[in-house]
Amino acid sequence: MASSRGRSSPHAFGQIILLAAGLVILTLISATSVYLVNKTREASRSTVHSMEVENEISLTQLQMRRAESAQRGFLLTQRPEFRHAFEEAASEIPPSFERLKALTIDNPYQQQRLDQIVPQTNQRIAHLRHNIELVQANRLAEATEMAQQEASRDAMGQIRSLANEMRAEEDRLFAARMKSADASQSLSAAVTSVGSGLIVVFAGLSIFLVRRSSRARDVAESQLRDNYLNLESTVESRTADLREANDEIQRFAYIVSHDLRSPLVNIMGFTSELDELRGDIFKRIATLSRPEGAPPPAADETAAEVEPVLEEPDKQLSQDFSEALGFIKSSIAKMDRLISAILNLTREGRREFHPDRIATRDLIENIASTMAHQAAEAGAQIRVEPLPDIVSDRLALEQIFSNLIDNALKYLKSDVPGDIAIRGRRKLGFAIFEITDNGRGIDPKDHQRIFDLFRRAGTQDRPGQGIGLAHVRALVRRLGGTMSVSSELGHGSTFTVTLPTAWTGINRDKQS
Repeated sequence: MASSRGRSSPHAFGQIILLAAGLVILTLISATSVYLVNKTREASRSTVHSMEVENEISLTQLQMRRAESAQRGFLLTQRPEFRHAFEEAASEIPPSFERLKALTIDNPYQQQRLDQIVPQTNQRIAHLRHNIELVQANRLAEATEMAQQEASRDAMGQIRSLANEMRAEEDRLFAARMKSADASQSLSAAVTSVGSGLIVVFAGLSIFLVRRSSRARDVAESQLRDNYLNLESTVESRTADLREANDEIQRFAYIVSHDLRSPLVNIMGFTSELDELRGDIFKRIATLSRPEGAPPPAADETAAEVEPVLEEPDKQLSQDFSEALGFIKSSIAKMDRLISAILNLTREGRREFHPDRIATRDLIENIASTMAHQAAEAGAQIRVEPLPDIVSDRLALEQIFSNLIDNALKYLKSDVPGDIAIRGRRKLGFAIFEITDNGRGIDPKDHQRIFDLFRRAGTQDRPGQGIGLAHVRALVRRLGGTMSVSSELGHGSTFTVTLPTAWTGINRDKQS
């Protein structure tokens, strides 16, 4: 698996580099395309501008021709409509020049030509208007002569020449701008084509790398499936071995504890016989220690049958003998209790659990009622709050909560009214129970010690063999749950038991 990860890392790095390069190229193509499009748009606006200038020049020339034609018509016919046509054409010429000045404001050459053509045009219009006024004053001959003189000077030819120069300049600008626009379009097309080609190349490389990664992933998944199958078989084998070892340990513990009880009973019997012999032995010692012929010491006859009158050294020996027998008896009793506890644990370990729907609050209230006398003697109250119902083994739950509540009552403070609360909640398919008390508390360094078999923490002034919490945790684990404690010295304890709300009956340590 490690080698597979090592092979996949360069592939992943190559894909990242490829994607980064593709992103950079796309960004460059986009930026270049935007620049070229803007440049093409600017060139297009410039060409349109040149066309507008040429159109305005043509319009001005057209108005001049209209004015000349109207003037000639009036000279020939003296009809007023020709006079109106002349004035209309003449009135359109100044605005056209203003527009031309505005359109060519950035072109000094065109501005120079306009500075020449405008006065000549205005002068030409003034002459035409003067001729019309002469005709209106019946000075036709004078008007005709003046028109002939103007024709000989060819004033319109000069104006036309200047207009043609302006048009030629605009044609030159138009050609240059069209060339620039064509170049920008060609460059944009080239950039787009090259970029598209690169994108196609990168897409092909990406497809190749993705397919190679997919093949590598398929190989890794196949190896993972094989490893998983091997792991499953290994786990099943180890589980079977552990189950067999656990059963063997339980059988061994049962046999050992059962066989230990037989010599223990013999020791208890011989200890009782020694206790009975002690009286006879020390009576005999008392008799032998009296001088020959001396009367027995005065003593109550009944008391003498129980305890002979001894000399001081013999009396001390009798007391030491009794004390030794007492130690032997207490040790035998403790060993008997431990053997009984081991037998109970092995029997409980062999018991099959059976799931059952349990009203947890009712179950714990029944446990609390059986301990009501013990709680009253300790001056404590047991509060059972609403609890979630679960599916689990009833007897195991009774043992769990009985042990925890009994421990809470056992280790309360003597100077503070005891308060024991049992509360619960649901979370993600589990029921979380908390048994909280305001008792002595447990030193944090002993939080794990208290769950060990035959291990106890704190002052040992309460009866017990140190198996309760170990047994409780074993039961919780068999029910598929967990158990923990939160406590500090002098601040009470909270035992947290987490159990599945719907236990299926499969023990954690006996899965098949």
